[in-house]
Amino acid sequence: MTEYEIIANPKDYGIEAMVEGLGGSTIDFPAEERQKWAVEVGTFAERLLALSDKARGLQQWLGGEHAIKATPASLKTLKIQFFKINDALENSLDLVKRLEADIVPAIKQTN
Repeated sequence: MTEYEIIANPKDYGIEAMVEGLGGSTIDFPAEERQKWAVEVGTFAERLLALSDKARGLQQWLGGEHAIKATPASLKTLKIQFFKINDALENSLDLVKRLEADIVPAIKQTN
């Protein structure tokens, strides 16, 4: 069975002051705590699926045959909202890639 280590450096994420004093020695990640985190990640996944469903619905509505009226200001506002959503998603994907790189197979220590 492969053993993993989380090597995330708080400085890389700009949160070093928040975790100051917690120490740098490795500890076992308790199973009950891991399960709580797994549930939270599952909640993230469900929320992303809901976002995907909403985006597909919006895509169908915008691409539909019916007429849509708007003011230039409301169209600009809609575009800005889409940019904000896209930026948030891009930042989230970048952060996930960094976190994935911070979870590595543990190197077995030999004595």
